[in-house]
Amino acid sequence: MARTGLDRRTGRGHQRSCRKGIPQLRHWRVTGLLGLILIAAFASPAATAPAAKPAAAALPPGLDPFANPDPFPSTYRPLPSEPTAIINADILTPDGPEIARGVIVMSAGKILAVGAGAAVPADARVIDAHGRTVTPGIIDPHSHLGVYASPGVQAMSDGNEATDPDTAEVWAEHSVWPQDPGFAHALAGGVTTLEILPGSANLFGGRSVILKNVAATTVQGMKFPGAPYDLKMACGENPKRVYGDKGRFPSTEMGNVAGYRAAWIRARDYQRKWDDYRAKAAKGEKADPPTRDLQLDTLAGVLRGEIRIQNHCYRADEMAQMIDISHEFGFHIAAFHHASESYKIADLLKREGICSVTWAEWSGFKMESFDGIEENAAMLQRAGACVTLSSDDANLIQHLNLEAALAMAAGNRAGLAITRPEAIGWITLAPAKALGIDTKTGSITPGKMADLVIWSADPFSVYALADQVFIDGALAYDARDPRYQPRSDFMLGQPAGASR
Repeated sequence: MARTGLDRRTGRGHQRSCRKGIPQLRHWRVTGLLGLILIAAFASPAATAPAAKPAAAALPPGLDPFANPDPFPSTYRPLPSEPTAIINADILTPDGPEIARGVIVMSAGKILAVGAGAAVPADARVIDAHGRTVTPGIIDPHSHLGVYASPGVQAMSDGNEATDPDTAEVWAEHSVWPQDPGFAHALAGGVTTLEILPGSANLFGGRSVILKNVAATTVQGMKFPGAPYDLKMACGENPKRVYGDKGRFPSTEMGNVAGYRAAWIRARDYQRKWDDYRAKAAKGEKADPPTRDLQLDTLAGVLRGEIRIQNHCYRADEMAQMIDISHEFGFHIAAFHHASESYKIADLLKREGICSVTWAEWSGFKMESFDGIEENAAMLQRAGACVTLSSDDANLIQHLNLEAALAMAAGNRAGLAITRPEAIGWITLAPAKALGIDTKTGSITPGKMADLVIWSADPFSVYALADQVFIDGALAYDARDPRYQPRSDFMLGQPAGASR
C-alpha cells in the first residue's frame, strides 16, 4: 500500500515516497503544461481565423454614384433679417382657424410665435398690418420659370430634352436661367417657393429642382436647402405625339406603358449590380464595379426611395395604370400633375397617398383634358385626398391666390362647403406636402420658415395684391418700396414698365 505519511516504525516510508514522487510530479507538470498549451493553441479563434482581407479601394472620382449623391449642392443663404412682429393681422393659415387681429413673431428666419395674444419681443421691429390678411408664402409645385425663360426665344427654350423618350439623366437645374424676369413677377404675386420641372415631351423628363424665390447669380444660390429631388414623368398624349411624329417609339398609349416598364426593369437590374458589388467590396472580395449610368442613377434613386415621382397625367384610367406600374416595381408616386380627372378616382388617390396638382378651370384644350371640371379640387378635398393648385404658366403664377378663389367658389356652388383655410392650403401647405417640404414651410407654424405674405385686401378678392413678401423672415418684396422690388439683370436698362 502506498504510504502517504510517516511510517511510525521507521520513518523511512514517507521519505521514500516523497523522493519517488518528485520526478513523477515534475513529469505531470511538464506534460500537463504542454497539453494546456496545445489545447489553447488549437482552441484560439485568432489562430484559426483567416487573415483579414483588405478593404476594396475607393473608385476614382465620379465613378461611384454613392460617393457624392449631391454634386450640385445648395449655396442658398437667407437674406439678412431682424426680429420682426406683425401685429393687428388677420391670420389665414391652412392648419388652424382664422385669427382676427393676431400677432406673428419672426426671428432668425423662423416663425417664433403666432396667436391673438402672442408676446412681442422688446427688440422686434413692429409692422402694423391694420387688419390686412397675412398668409403663408405661396408655393407653386409646377413651374417652368428659368427653363422656359422670358423672353420667349429659342435660346431660352431649355425645358424639354426631346431627343429620347427616356432622359432621366438630365436635371432641370442645369437649364435654369436665374435672370428670368418671371421670378420677380412671381415674387410680386406672393410666390416664395416653386418647383421647376422639365417639360412633358418624354416618358422620363429628368430631375426637377425646388427653389426659394430669391434673386441669385446661380441656381445653386436659389436651391431650397434640404429639399428632395423629384423625377418628372409624363403619360398620355405628349410623349406618343412627340416621338410618333418622328416615326419613333412610342407612338401609342401601349407604347408609353411598355417604355416605362422596360426602363424600370433596367433600373432594377442596375441597382442589383451595384448592391452586389458593394456587398462584395465590404467583405474585401474581388469585385468589378458596374459602369456608372446617369440615367439609371436617377431611376435607381427612385427605387431606393431617395427621389420622388411627379407624374404629368390627365386621365383617370391612365393614373390608375401608372399606380399599377408603381406597385409592380416598388416605388411611390408623389403627385399626378394636371390631373383633370382626379375626381373620378379620388378614393384611389386617397388610399395611395398621391396628391393631385391641378388648375381651377383649365380644361378642354386637348382630348385628355376634355373632362376637366372646376369642382375637381373641391371634390378631392371633400374625399380626403391631397390636392394642390399650380400655374404651369409664367402669367398664372402671378395670381395663384385667384386660382384658389375660383376653385373654392366652384366647390361652394356645388354645395361642398370649402372653407377659407382649406382653400389657402391648396397653394401653401398642400403643395409643400406634394414636394416633401411640409415640415419646413407651407403654414404659419412656430419653427417653420418665416415665409409670409401681407395682402392689400382679402387674398380671395380680384383686388388683392401682395403688399409685402417675407422669405425666411427677411423682407424680399415691398410694393411701396423700390428697394425691395428685385429686378433681373436682364431687365436693367429696359424701357420703363417693360418688366410688367
